[in-house]
This record gives sequence, C-alpha cells and structure tokens, in this order.
Amino acid sequence: MPIFGNRPDPAAATWEPEVADTRLSQTAGANPAGVFTSDLSVSEYVLLGEAGFEPLGFVVGSSIYHVGLQIGRWSQNQELQVLSQAMYSARELAMARMRAEADHLGADGIVGVQLRMQMYAWGQDVLEFVATGTAVRSLAGAGAHRAPDGRAFSSDLSAQDFFRLLAAGAVPVAFVLGTCVYHIAHQSVMQTLRQAGQNQEMIQFTQGIYEARELALERMQTEATEAGSSGIVGVAVGVSNHVWGEHATEFLATGTAIRRLADEHRLAETSPRPTFTLGLDA
Repeated sequence: MPIFGNRPDPAAATWEPEVADTRLSQTAGANPAGVFTSDLSVSEYVLLGEAGFEPLGFVVGSSIYHVGLQIGRWSQNQELQVLSQAMYSARELAMARMRAEADHLGADGIVGVQLRMQMYAWGQDVLEFVATGTAVRSLAGAGAHRAPDGRAFSSDLSAQDFFRLLAAGAVPVAFVLGTCVYHIAHQSVMQTLRQAGQNQEMIQFTQGIYEARELALERMQTEATEAGSSGIVGVAVGVSNHVWGEHATEFLATGTAIRRLADEHRLAETSPRPTFTLGLDA
C-alpha cells in the first residue's frame, strides 16, 4: 500500500514560534560568535569531530495534535485509516519543523534524531509529537553529505554508527517512518469458549497483526525510495495502544535511509578509528 497522499501543509510545517527564532539566532550555526548546543555526550562530540563534522545547535520540532475517533466493525480486522493519517501527519509536521530549524542554521544534517509522544492533563485525546536532534555541518564544506534534495539529512544513528557509516562510504539521507493504526477483531463468546484450555494459534489475531506490521514497513520503505536512498539501516517496529483501547493498536516502523558516496567523500584511511574499550565498573 502506498504512502499516505495527504501531506502536511508546507506553510504549517515551516512555521516557527518567535521564541525559536530568538534561540536559533544566538546559536553557532546562525551567529559566528554564538555557542553550539547539542544532546551529544562528550564521547559522541569527540567522535563527531573525528568524522569531520561540527555541531551547530539543538533543533526541535513539535506538533500538538487532536487524535479523533473512528468506528470500526468489532468483528472485522481492518486499518483505521483516519487514525493512521492523523498519527502520520502529526509526526511529519514535527519532523518538518525540526528540519526547518536545521536549514535556518545552514546545517548539512541532523544526527541523533529522536521522535517521541507525550500527553498532557488537559486532554486524553491530545498528543504532542516532538522531534529533536543535533544539527551538524561538514568541515569539508560544499554540502557533499546533504540529501539528494539539497537539504540537511536526518538520522537516528548514534555518533559511533554515524562514524562507521561514513567510513564505509555511505551517508544518511533521511529518518524514515511508516505507521498503521489497526483494529483487531473481537472474538465471539463461542470462539472464546472453544479455545478455553487449548493450545492453538489464534489465526484471526495473527492475520491482523501481520497485515498491520506489513503496512507500516511498506510505508517506511516507500518513504526511503522517494527520498532517493539505496537502503535503510537500524529498522525498528514499535507497538503502542495510546488512547484508543485494547483493540486499536499502532504499528510504527522507523529507520535511517542511506546512500552511497563517491570515493572522494569517504573518510581517509589515515583517519583515526575508534577502539574497543571495556569499563572496569561493569
């Protein structure tokens, strides 16, 4: 099944609150006299430098979204497309705003992307979707590591994995995702009674879960193809119920789409390589 066609409004996606403009104007990427901010550990900061990148600023995107209701037939496995669209659009808005902040700083990419949700006391059906990461710039310049569309790449890879990826002659393109909110059919009373005390596969549940997971993975793969990548690394599939009850479940597939670089953009063989260490306090 193809990716959703109803993309977030570009004008809404690039909206930034005035307080964000103030913060960004004082950050290293926008002001040569400014300081960089990041969520990198000390080790990650050092390794990022070894990879030929410098941090510019901590970038954030947020969208507070009202998740509506959709009624499905209790006796039938089916995707709840209204909810799938809402969960997808909300995340895309948050990520687009994070990427807009990176563009404001002149970044070549965003590393350590995290995508999370949180609730507030003033509404159980209201969720905030937050995307965060550290905007970085290549010390080599010329934008060789940017995504095919000329904008900053995004990745949820650790600094260690980012270093290894560059050393292998590849670069992140985009943090990609696919989502599916699915209604798992209720069993009848007679089905429940027949299965009591027996070991047997619950075919209806297996089929529903399988289809939902496949839809999420296929949509993630479609995003990667549209981004001009050659593959996806670090794929993970999460399962959450959120606010809909026990029979409506979201499957979220995420990963980092990557592409191969030309040989001249690979890390030099003389670049220092990370060494394995074992802490004595383990």
